[in-house]
Amino acid sequence: MLGVDEGGLSSEDENNNEAISSEDGELKNKLLEKYGGHISSLKLEFSKKRKKGKLPKDARHILLEWWKVHYRWPYPTEADKVTLAEITGLDQKQINNWFINQRKRHWRPSGHMQLAVMDNLAATAARQFHRLP
Repeated sequence: MLGVDEGGLSSEDENNNEAISSEDGELKNKLLEKYGGHISSLKLEFSKKRKKGKLPKDARHILLEWWKVHYRWPYPTEADKVTLAEITGLDQKQINNWFINQRKRHWRPSGHMQLAVMDNLAATAARQFHRLP
């Protein structure tokens, strides 16, 4: 009969666990050898992407200056976005997100502008309605 230790495992179970641990270690080492470089670069890439928070102060200042000049219609053109990205060192996605957030948080179109947009929508709807068979 096999000996059973205090934990309830027989010596055969312990030997099997040691063999599995050894195989796991060997497999881990082989995988690290083969894919270690890829894993490291992925870790670095993910750590860069996870950084959240404020944009650099200089970049925020430049975006706010553009915002102040164009407050009545704060929708930069694609060319504006490219220029802002070059000046600030941000990518266009960051520029887009900053303007989306800024408009949501701090901009209210003037009453005249809202009426103009509504008039335009009404005119478009009327034209489409008259085209119906």
